[in-house]
Amino acid sequence: MSRFIILAFIYVALTIYGFQAFRTLFKSPWMHWAYGILFLGALLFLAIKIMGYDPSNGFKGTMAVAGTIFAAFFLLALVLGFFLLLEDVVRLFGFGYNKLVGMSDPDASYFPSRRKFISGLALGLAALPFGALLYGMYRGKYNYQVLKYELEFDDLPDAFHNYQITQISDVHSGSFDDYNKVAYGVDLINEQKSDVIFFTGDMVNNRSNEMEPWKDVFARLEAKDGKFSILGNHDYGDYAVWPTEEAKSKNLENLKNLQKDMGFDLILNSSRYLEKNGQKIALLGVENWGRGGFKKAGDLQKAKEAISQDDFKILLSHDPSHWEDVVIHDDYHFHLTLSGHTHGMQFGVEIPGWIKWSPVKWRYKYWAGIYKELGQFINVNRGFGFIGYPGRFGIWPEISVITLKKKGLA
Repeated sequence: MSRFIILAFIYVALTIYGFQAFRTLFKSPWMHWAYGILFLGALLFLAIKIMGYDPSNGFKGTMAVAGTIFAAFFLLALVLGFFLLLEDVVRLFGFGYNKLVGMSDPDASYFPSRRKFISGLALGLAALPFGALLYGMYRGKYNYQVLKYELEFDDLPDAFHNYQITQISDVHSGSFDDYNKVAYGVDLINEQKSDVIFFTGDMVNNRSNEMEPWKDVFARLEAKDGKFSILGNHDYGDYAVWPTEEAKSKNLENLKNLQKDMGFDLILNSSRYLEKNGQKIALLGVENWGRGGFKKAGDLQKAKEAISQDDFKILLSHDPSHWEDVVIHDDYHFHLTLSGHTHGMQFGVEIPGWIKWSPVKWRYKYWAGIYKELGQFINVNRGFGFIGYPGRFGIWPEISVITLKKKGLA
């Protein structure tokens, strides 16, 4: 609570300081009152939610909404304050210079008035992140995108030429709040009519019962060669408070059973073969392995025990840092790895062929889309759901569709 009080003090100070720009642009007292009421309302909404907040429930629902609205107004005030401070510094130096040289112009003896242009520029720029956060919360989080890729391999078995994979990741069902929108996303997956569906971890935020309301929807997913899944870091219940270790273990078993009930074949540090016309490719799945404090339950050596080094291999591994630190250096040569985890931070800018940026790039080298290293590919799915920030802007929820190609075949 003490940290919130400090944050609230900074927020109020920025709000008051930023009001100068607003008052310069808008002379109506009603607009001034609206400014104060909206900023104060965002702070009070968050304060009320914090007082009744149970950390064991996670940051979701109205708590996440309150946090996002507060963050949007905080950013608005912060950007406003930054530009006004720059202007004040310039004005202060100008005033000091005029005093120093003893300018005789009567206007120079007064501190110059705030320029309307600067106030308008500051408010316009501040409105960009403000509007983006709110748009992402109300529209962006269910703005599903189907991203299609074709990957070519020298040693792909001929029977798997034009074999189509659909990958989804990071469902985070505990954050969902619109049944019809989620059902639309599931139908969109089925419309791709892929040969196989892979889910690469984080079915829930913390607890298996978060998936119960959505079980029947995701059970509708279908592909002729089956549905396969792995676990992500959130699926283990490590971020929830449990009365006993037995309760935590029971939660994980319930989640595994839920995945089975929905028709998923959960691969835990093991392998399968996909067969077609007498040929086969190896499918491996590892438990979560993450850098920087994340669970390292993934065991690649155990997963590959039942396959041959010469097999064409697809690996499901939730965290792309596993690919970077372990997989691409393994002597088995994993042709394609499918990951998720990063969400693209749910916020960024993407214009295909021009720019792909998100703050998450400072944490993960491989954070969204297709990458190739040492003759091996990875696809980092941007995630189907959301967590923390209850929205997405610029980095939209993704359904990956990957077509495997044999080099030299039409």
